[in-house]
Amino acid sequence: MGLSNHESALVERAGSAPMRAQVEQWAAINSGTANLQGLAEVASLISDAFSVLPGTLRLVDPAPEDNVSPDGGRRPIARGQHIHLAVRPGANRRILLTGHMDTVFPADHPFQTLREIEPGVINGPGVADMKGGIAVMLAALTAFEGSDAASSLGYDVILNSDEETGSASSAPLIAELARGKIAALTYEPAALPDGTLAGARPGSGNFSFIVTGKSAHAGRNPDDGRNAVIAAADLALRLAELRAEGLSVNPAKIDGGGPNNVVPDHAVLRVNLRPATPDLEAHAKAAIKEIVTAVMQRHDVTIHRHGGFNRPPKPMDTPAERLFGLVRDCGADLGQPIAWKATGGVCDGNNIAACGVPVVDTMGVRGGAIHSDQEYLIVDSLAERAALSALTLYRLANGAI
Repeated sequence: MGLSNHESALVERAGSAPMRAQVEQWAAINSGTANLQGLAEVASLISDAFSVLPGTLRLVDPAPEDNVSPDGGRRPIARGQHIHLAVRPGANRRILLTGHMDTVFPADHPFQTLREIEPGVINGPGVADMKGGIAVMLAALTAFEGSDAASSLGYDVILNSDEETGSASSAPLIAELARGKIAALTYEPAALPDGTLAGARPGSGNFSFIVTGKSAHAGRNPDDGRNAVIAAADLALRLAELRAEGLSVNPAKIDGGGPNNVVPDHAVLRVNLRPATPDLEAHAKAAIKEIVTAVMQRHDVTIHRHGGFNRPPKPMDTPAERLFGLVRDCGADLGQPIAWKATGGVCDGNNIAACGVPVVDTMGVRGGAIHSDQEYLIVDSLAERAALSALTLYRLANGAI
């Protein structure tokens, strides 16, 4: 198809944005999900940067969230505010763009500084996942706003503060703003360093099973006790047997127990499940219920389940294939070969797809080794991916889907 004169000018504007400087500024501030002060600082800087765009920008308070502590109690969790930018909410064609400000590196993590490990490659916390992606999004939107098609497309931007822990406090906002959108773009880093996108994704569920038994003396009257640790271990083994093609099950941790001479009356089992399809998710839900009932009867304990499937499976359906095809064609016209493959990871793209909105959720930078102190960003990919996003926006505005 090739680029029109308007598209060529758009691509040039997108690639000339000061993205590297923005990434270095934002990544220099720790914004681990629990670091509320760091998140507030980053949110302020990013809000200032996004203020060049039209529309209304606001900070949204997080929805309530809690978790289960090792003693089995439920504790509220404090989360940071989320950024929401609304541009042309009355437009007939509207899309959603999402990203996250938080990283997996807490304030006391040793990985806090940036360095250029070779020319054009930056190592640092969150440079790829996903402060680089946020810079790409801003560059693309800024370039798009200078185009002749800008008035034809409205959009909402969400930059949340809790994606790395499952987006529990931002999920209601994502669902609200996904409604009525023709498409969505999320700025997670590319699935592979060559720029390959993530296609289908499994769902994900995080569960805490609180097991309550009965304490007794381990020597005098052990049979009067009901061992919660044994029951939790039995539960873990039975859940692990659910593992099958398209369904991964990971019993990750058991809290509980105490002195060796006391039958433990308390335990908490943490488990993650990842179903590839909605049918497998439904199967897992039913099986969990049956297994919990069987373990309670077998060990004469009570079990309370906390949590659930917070990321629905994201299959590649026909609307998603159309959107991926648009991104692929834009890449071809830019000299960027674009492919996609299924991945085992999950992200906010799962939540968006569950709202019936087609989404490409790896529009961010090329890089790798995310969630480790080897995380890196390929600097040239900033301009490449900004151009790809800007052209995708332009063609969406002109009715490509």
